Amino acid sequence: MTDLATLYELGRRYREGGDPATAARYLAQAAELDPTSRAVLTELALAHFQSAALGKAEATARSLVELDPSDAFALTLLGRALARQSKHAEAVPHLRLAAAMTGSAEAGSALAECESRLT
Repeated sequence: MTDLATLYELGRRYREGGDPATAARYLAQAAELDPTSRAVLTELALAHFQSAALGKAEATARSLVELDPSDAFALTLLGRALARQSKHAEAVPHLRLAAAMTGSAEAGSALAECESRLT
């Protein structure tokens, strides 16, 4: 069995190298070893999002938000995963909170896009 640090590092490298599907396999194994590791779950959510496994990205981002409701990046990830699935009404509160917490252009832009799709 491979240790958590090795699985995490392999996953991170594959994701950054443009192979998010392979990254997700390593990161899912790492998440099994430590299901409360925010670093692992963040990388896993990103890998799922980047490989268009949007339901998995949503579920992983929800886990992150449950672990730390003040994690603006997790809120942004959750909002973006919901928006990509055309769940704009569900995405808006998460993106609104993330934008208010950070003032980030990414969250603000995603929020504006979701809100425009609601009207």
